[in-house]
Order: sequence, then C-alpha cells, then structure tokens
Amino acid sequence: MREIKHWLDGQAVSGTSGRQLPVWDPATGEQQAYVVAATKAETERAVASALATFPEWRAASLSRRAEVMFRFRELVDANRKEIATLVSQEHGKTVADAGGELARGLENIEFATGAPHLLKGGYSEQASTGVDVYSIRQPLGVVAGITPFNFPAMVPMWMFCNALVCGNTFVLKPSEKDPSVSLLLADLLRQAGLPDGAFNVVQGDREAVDTLIEHPDVQALSFVGSTPIARHVYEAGTRAGKRVQALGGAKNHMVVLPDADVEAAADAAVSAGYGSAGERCMAVSVVVAVGTIADPLVAAISERIGRIAVGPASDPAAEMGPLISREHRDRVAGYLADPGTAEVVVDGRDAPVSSGPGFFLGASLVDKVSTDSPLYKDEIFGPVLSVVRAETYDDAVQLVNDNEFGNGTAIFTRDGGAARRFQYDVVCGMVGVNVPIPVPVAYYSFGGWKSSLFGDLHMYGPEGIQFYTRSKVVTSRWPDPATSQVDLGFPKVR
Repeated sequence: MREIKHWLDGQAVSGTSGRQLPVWDPATGEQQAYVVAATKAETERAVASALATFPEWRAASLSRRAEVMFRFRELVDANRKEIATLVSQEHGKTVADAGGELARGLENIEFATGAPHLLKGGYSEQASTGVDVYSIRQPLGVVAGITPFNFPAMVPMWMFCNALVCGNTFVLKPSEKDPSVSLLLADLLRQAGLPDGAFNVVQGDREAVDTLIEHPDVQALSFVGSTPIARHVYEAGTRAGKRVQALGGAKNHMVVLPDADVEAAADAAVSAGYGSAGERCMAVSVVVAVGTIADPLVAAISERIGRIAVGPASDPAAEMGPLISREHRDRVAGYLADPGTAEVVVDGRDAPVSSGPGFFLGASLVDKVSTDSPLYKDEIFGPVLSVVRAETYDDAVQLVNDNEFGNGTAIFTRDGGAARRFQYDVVCGMVGVNVPIPVPVAYYSFGGWKSSLFGDLHMYGPEGIQFYTRSKVVTSRWPDPATSQVDLGFPKVR
C-alpha cells in the first residue's frame, strides 16, 4: 500500500506516528493509499524548518520572489495533465473538472507574479521640516494553511502563492482524504527555486491542526472548511494571538425571476448544482423560483438531469463523478430518504451507477422545500438541488438575507433594474447576475459574509496580500551635522 508522505526541508519524509489514515478511490470504494498522521513533534519540525528559512527568503528581492512564482507557474502549466489526473484519482471528480480547478489555481499564481506592485508603500516628503514619513509592507514570518478535500490543488494556491511572494514561509496541512497533489506542488516549488524549508507539508488530522493553532512561531492561519471548524480555528487562533482568516460553509441561493430565460436558468442550475457532485462551497444548492416561473423551471431542470452522465473519471463520457467517501455519500442520500413535506422530483439513489461500486449518487431534485426543512437549513455538500418557491422578489431577497450563510448568491433576470437592486439589497459576499457561480477572478478577492467567513479579510487577490503582510510606518530625519541639536520637547505647531 502506497504511503503519502510529509514534505519537510525540501524532501518527502515518511511519517513516524504509526497512525494510518486511509485514502480511498471514490470510484471503486477501495483503499488506494494511506497517510501517517503527523505527530506534534513532526508538525513542530515543519514550523522550525519554515522559521529557519524565513530570514533567507525574506531577504530575497521582490524580483527574485516573483521569478520563482513565474517558474512555478510554467511548471504547473507543463504538468497540468498529471496534476488533474492525481486530483481526479483521489477526489473522484472528472479529469476535465480537475483541469478547471487547476486553471483557476493558475490564475492565482499569475496574480502573485505581479505582487511586487502591491507591496509598494507610501511616501510623504517634508511631513515636518526636514522630516519624511513613509510606509512599508513586510511579511509576517511563518504562516500556515489548512485546506479542504474538495479543491486540493486550487485552494492551497489561494494561500501559499501570495504568502510566499510576500516573503513569508509556509506550512500546509492538506485534507487527509486527497493529499497527494500537495507533494507534487511542493516538488514543483522546489524545482522553481524556492529554498528548502520555505514550503512544508504535514499530513494528518486534528493533532497537526491543533499544533499549528497553538504554535507560538506560526503568525497567521488560513482555513477553508465547514462553519463549525472555521469558527473553532478562528476563535482558537485569535486567542493564541494569530491573524486568522477562516472560510466556512455555504447555502448558495439562485434567485430566478419570472422574466428570466427558463432554458438558460435551467442550464445554469444544473451545472452549478451538480458540477463536482455538488462538493463545492460555491455550488448552487437552493433555487428560489419566483412566481409563475416555478413549474416550467422545475420541469426544465428535471429534463436535463436525465442527460447527466454519472461515472468514474476513467470514463471519458462521465460528467459527474462519485462523492469523496462512503460515509458522506450515505449522509447525503439520507436527505432523500426523509424529505418531509417536500416533493422528490428526481431521486439520485435510483441512478444506475449508484448501485455499483464506489461512492456514487445521482443528481437529485427536490421541489417545494420549506425553510424549516433540513434540506434547506443544512449544508448538504452533495448533488441535491432544492427548489424553494417564493411569491415576490422581496420574499426571495428576504430568504437569502435571513439565511445563516452568506457566501455566494445569484439572480437570473432580463431586468437590469431588478439585477442592480438585488446586488444592492442582498446580504452576501459574492453576487452573480446571470452567472450562477460568481467566484471572483484572481485580482479580486474571495470570501463570504455571516457564518461563511470568520475574520476581517477575504482570501487571495489584493486582500490576500494585505493578510500576509503588515504595515510599518517610518518617520525619518537626516539633520545636517553642523546644525544638529538635541530637542527634547514636543513638535511645535507650524
């Protein structure tokens, strides 16, 4: 059985704890590898390695750091197929879907290559007589990222690209469910010229996470995962004096007004709801059908579900793969077994592939879902799309705003005034207008509101640069030695 190792001091290192965590093949249901969960001592070694390398990497010029990012970008691009295949083998998403993930990750590397422009400070000459004042941005030191299973290549790139180009060193704790790509990315960073120790990977579970949270040499934590864990990481990390950004769960609504193009809205709902088997924090999980559009929209979505090809990534015709684990598949299927007063229009448990090996569940559609139902209240994180019916635009907006989460939302309409009003009214971090998954491009920043984000700054983009640096203000005076004198008084008003 293949061991997926840690990455310490620029090389792959076997674990020593003896605690083996299985890595499954979601398409077959069989174990394909394992990770040995990192001990506290191994996690501390990763932090020590990053701390020892920090002075060297911080001293590297901005052009040198950007050069490493340029080389890393070219290496990732040259290895697209290998990376996407590796993601697909352990996550279960199709290779095409994994390739899309990688494309968005590449955007973040490309943004990081231009980060020197954003690391410029400000300068005020002659703030007082003979005194200049200027600001500079400096790295924090050792920073850590804790990332989820659903985007094992892209989400780490959200974090470490900006962190490294700003001059920090990085410790990554990837998901134990699909960890192999973290080692490939680490080796590509090494090939790009990043010093050994500037990027380390520890495999494992809560022991490694808690060690990173508590370690006094870790200055900042970035996290993506469920809301309960995000809240824990934020509270424990800030209590330990760290800077923390913790992205939590989501319940993304897609509001469809009566004037919308039914066919376009149905296409968008299917792609946004069932892509990557619904295992996306930006997946549409609730369609809010307003007024008379509800019946034709449900019919159009139902008709499209029958054409979705579900199967293993090894099948080139497959459009949707399995879920990440047997436990998660069974949990998601449980919502269909007990829908309450809602109407199950398409039951994914009846899909032919669901009865075969692997962790498959077909796309499902549930209509007339009430807001007090677990189908609506829970983040299902699977291929189950709920339809909630609303009478008016105001009712639909109230639904979105009353929800616990505020990650992403979308509106489908032909009315520009209604769309502009929606983006003004809605309480949410990311908004799409006739765009079902409004994930920002890399030169903006990603993040939700309410229980979808704990912390003040969003992830990647300009706010990512801000998160991984801190500002220092220098007040400078260079007096003429011939006229220099000691003045112990307060500055005089001029």
